[in-house]
Amino acid sequence: MTPEEEIASLQAENARQREQIAALLERVQELETRLANASKDSHTSHKPPSSDPLGRKRPRSQRRRSGKKPGGQLGHRGETLHLVAAPDEVVEHRPVVCVSCQTPLGETASVVGCERRQVRELPPVRLVVQEHRALHVRCPRCEQVSVGSFPPEAPSRAQYGPRLRALAVYLLEQQLIPYARARELFADLLAAPVSAGTLLRWVQQGAQTLRPVEEAIKTALMRAPVLHSDETGVRRAGRLAWAHVASTSRLTHYAIHPQRGRAATDAIGILPRYQGVSVHDGWKPYQRYTQCRHALCNIHHLRELTFLEEAYDQAWAKELKGALLEMKTAVEAARLRGEDRLGDAERSAFVSRYEALRAAGLAAGRAANPPPQRRSGQRGRLKQSAALNLLERLAFGQREVLAFLDDCTIPFDNNQAEQDLRMLKVQQKIAGSFRADSGSAAFARIRGYLSSMRKQGVALLAALQTVFTGQPLYPDFD
Repeated sequence: MTPEEEIASLQAENARQREQIAALLERVQELETRLANASKDSHTSHKPPSSDPLGRKRPRSQRRRSGKKPGGQLGHRGETLHLVAAPDEVVEHRPVVCVSCQTPLGETASVVGCERRQVRELPPVRLVVQEHRALHVRCPRCEQVSVGSFPPEAPSRAQYGPRLRALAVYLLEQQLIPYARARELFADLLAAPVSAGTLLRWVQQGAQTLRPVEEAIKTALMRAPVLHSDETGVRRAGRLAWAHVASTSRLTHYAIHPQRGRAATDAIGILPRYQGVSVHDGWKPYQRYTQCRHALCNIHHLRELTFLEEAYDQAWAKELKGALLEMKTAVEAARLRGEDRLGDAERSAFVSRYEALRAAGLAAGRAANPPPQRRSGQRGRLKQSAALNLLERLAFGQREVLAFLDDCTIPFDNNQAEQDLRMLKVQQKIAGSFRADSGSAAFARIRGYLSSMRKQGVALLAALQTVFTGQPLYPDFD
């Protein structure tokens, strides 16, 4: 072998070894990331607290301590039972004999005082049968017979009334009681043998009546200055579907769709026409709506920064998390002072600090994890560390991340949407899944109506009763 051939052979071998080393380093990084991801829980990721391992130490809350002692605070009025002035029933307990000389105390013995105690108790619970009679009345002048009209709640020969139907739908859709247990409750409490088919028919009737109310809620949400959006997986007819929520502090809309992305949000129809501030978790399909302004949920960023701080000992992550929390506190203070936004000097200081910490994070991340080299034949985007992925998102989406600094009405997080979705996960844990598309659609519409009315302080049973009289009460859209 000539020297030139030997040099070429060594160069080829070095190239192969470099590729092997790069592949091994990438594999090591992948395994370290997998190991770190296995340690994620609710305070370092989007996972719910219910998924945390039983033996793991409870994570420390990111809420700031108030310094107050547990229990009722000074000035708290408390709740207790008070005597009412006009009780429904009075039972007198008269002594029979004198406690001193045992003389009988008849009706002639004078009453010189009394001590009052009151007991609050349920009356005997039973269904009241109200019979409606349409009277046939003959006109004394022309002898024509006229027939009285039955009310809307009596469309057939015998049926259950709107108050009972409202209670059934309230138990099923608001309290998430399964159909079988709801039947047991009606049988045990009211001696009413309501079938599962009857309960299902009432739910569908309520959903059909609420169709125009849902459209009005959607229209009002499109006009909201700030809109929260999120989605979560649910099971429907044995398959994965997606529950989408669009909400404010006063209105809620749910929709369950077989897809998660833009096809679903386009079909729902709220986001395509929304022009306010859309608050979400940064998922790409939301960002494709360019006619509105976007604001990202910073709670997600705090969890990711906590993960980098604890799993990889990244000091910059802790500092950046602290900076975001200080921004949140400053904006809350400005809102309490009645200001619309932070002052320019304070905002500029926060932004400069944010950018400096992000730059420090990029430097530390690239030093710890050099950019991987593309191997021959390798295609697509090269993998990189979780820290670099987060920092890139914080850089490219800085305007959306810090949107709350520019307007005190823009929230720091997307907790509103996450809270609105939480009970849908509870429903899945109780029921397991929706059996059919019609059932999930009815649940979403009724649940959105109940959530909106609850946010506005309306009694839900009273609202549902109006639904089953055919004239549903609308939420306040102002």
